[in-house]
Amino acid sequence: MIKLPNIEPGQGSVLMLNMIKFRDKKIYFEQYIPAFNRVVQQLGIEGVSVKLVSKVVANIVAGEDEQWDEIVLVEYPNAEAFITIAQSDVYHEIANPLREAGTAELKLYMTRKIDF
Repeated sequence: MIKLPNIEPGQGSVLMLNMIKFRDKKIYFEQYIPAFNRVVQQLGIEGVSVKLVSKVVANIVAGEDEQWDEIVLVEYPNAEAFITIAQSDVYHEIANPLREAGTAELKLYMTRKIDF
């Protein structure tokens, strides 16, 4: 279940940090990602892009039970775009079953870049 945030609208792009433990990596990358992209296209949302896919090579400062396979960082044009996708019937029909089949565990954090 995705817990949707209460975010003040109009605050600019957000970066979603996905921490993934795979059940089936092939399903995730070969089926879920293309299905997700179809959903984004069907909803007419522009500006969603993958910024980073990275294999976790060591657990440095985390609990023993926090063993992640990969992290994925996805940029959305705004929080509303993410929420629109996450709440859409088309996402739940097309993409979400594949996400659930491909991941054993997932943590998802909405972040916003800090310029300094």
